Order: sequence, then structure tokens, then C-alpha cells
Amino acid sequence: MNFNSELMKKLSDCFSPSGREKNIRDIITEEIKDYVDEIKVDPLGNLIARKKGNGKKILFSAHMDQIGLIITHVDEKGFLRFSNVGGIHAKEIIGLTMVFDNGLQGVVCCEELKDNEKLTMSKLYIDVASTDPEFVKKNFHIGDMCVFKSEYYETPDCTICRAADDRIGCYIQIEAIKDHPVTENDVYYVFSVQEEVGTRGAKTAGYSVNPDLAVALDVTATGDSLDGIKMDVKLGGGAAIKLMDKSMITHPDVKNLLTNLAEENNIKYQYEVLEFGGTDAGPIHMTREGIPSGVISIPTRNLHSAAEIINKKDVLECIKLLKATAASK
Repeated sequence: MNFNSELMKKLSDCFSPSGREKNIRDIITEEIKDYVDEIKVDPLGNLIARKKGNGKKILFSAHMDQIGLIITHVDEKGFLRFSNVGGIHAKEIIGLTMVFDNGLQGVVCCEELKDNEKLTMSKLYIDVASTDPEFVKKNFHIGDMCVFKSEYYETPDCTICRAADDRIGCYIQIEAIKDHPVTENDVYYVFSVQEEVGTRGAKTAGYSVNPDLAVALDVTATGDSLDGIKMDVKLGGGAAIKLMDKSMITHPDVKNLLTNLAEENNIKYQYEVLEFGGTDAGPIHMTREGIPSGVISIPTRNLHSAAEIINKKDVLECIKLLKATAASK
């Protein structure tokens, strides 16, 4: 199995911030429609693909949405004010280029700060490179969203892209669907909406499917760079089996299942304890009477930035572990 750069670039480059997932949903549907027994879009927008079976009901979930900005005001000078959609910090986006669904672009700028004045989103604005206020008012409106503009790039072992979170999870599920293992299990592959603003799609999908086992596919931080995060996960260390984050503590049976499957199938793995954040497994594990849940995490540097970095070999190990889980007894 090789890393499919063309597919990953297509997924990463697709404009689909939270609540605006149609573009990426259409791409994923086209990729998987010939490989599943059933495919539907639920009322909230989740894409749910099923490989039918009479055995254990298993749900996998990766979210389709990406972080971005939403326009809150177009001022008389033609500048755009905004708020964040998902986890974006003001100090990290000054000078970045943003792109809208219509292809128009702008750069994030900052007002002059007075002494000891804190930098907040309210001090930032988007300059869309026009001195004509009418052009701005015609093409930009309250409620429009934009995302980071950055070029997809690869080295022999890693990939840099703007939406690894969580298009890499979507990628893993797509590749697993195309090579779905022979199994009696009833397997649901969920591509969820609005994870970045509160894991909302996973909550409804988990309730609807009501599986015996749920596993989310999402990125996690690493401790192998100089950004100050202290943890054992590293790029090149293999699939990360989550033990805990702020949204859940992995069910012991699921932790043991994933570990045993990795060892039985010679899958490179590492354990993950994340002191912040959460995934689709958070709301799913509390659905109905409770659902044993876990997470297969993809180690990622520069989370929630315009240039997230993943390791291709880690991705391939995650695909192997997902497939082994889909076929588990």
C-alpha cells in the first residue's frame, strides 16, 4: 500500500469549513460510492456509508469540516471584521492569507495596539486588496466563511497541508473502504460535520447508528517539536492509540482491543495521552446507554495552523489498524 498523494491533496485543498461541508462531502461520496452497500446523508449533513453484515456493529468516524473564519461586519472602508469558526488564536493568524469559497482572497491585518493592550480577534480585520468599497460590499457578506490559503507540499516521508485535521482521517477511512476486509461485522463509516465547533455531527450519527463499538479517526499533537507540548507521541512512531483526552477516557476493552490488533498484525503503534482537545468519540461514547469507544490518532505537528505536518508511514499504519478493527471478533 502506498500513500495516495493525489487523493490527499484533493481532500486538503477542498473548501469546507464547519457548517459548510457540502464540497468535501461530494468529493468523498464520489470516491466511495462504488465500494459500499449503502450511503446516505442525515439531516445534519453527516455522510454515513455502510458495509452490511450480520455481526458486531462497528462505527468509525472522521470529521469533514475544517477551521476557518466567519465575516461579522463589512465596514465603510471595505474592510472585513470576523470571528473564528473553531480553534483559532488571534496571534497566530496575523499576516496569513485567507481564501473564500468564491476564490477571492484577503490577508489578516491588525490594528495598532496601545500600550499593554491585549491582542484579540476584535483587533483584527481582513484586507481584501481593494480600494473600492463597492467591490467589497458586492463580493463579501456577513456570514461568508474563509479558510487558510496554503500550498500542499510533500517531502519523501511527510506531508504539509492546511487541513490534515481531519482530512487525513477522511483519507484513512476512504482507503479502508476501498480495501474493506472480509468480515461479518456490520460496519458504518461516518464522515461527520461540525466537529471543530462542538463535535455536533458525531453526536447525532452515534445516536442514529447505535453501534456496539465506536472508533474515531482524528489527528493528535506530538511532543517531538519545539512548541512546548510535553507528550510521548511523535511523527514516525506509528498509529497513536488514545488513552485519554479532555472529552473521554478510552474504554479499557477498546484500548486492549486496539493494542492486541496492532501487535497481532505487526502494526507500529504508540500510546497517546492528550491534555487538551477531543474527538468525535467524546459525544459518541456517552450516547444512549453508553458505547465503548476509542480513537486511532494520527500524529500531527502544527495543529490548527495553515501548515499541519503528518508522516505518511504513520498514516499507512492507521489504515492497517482501522481495517483490523473492522474485522475484529
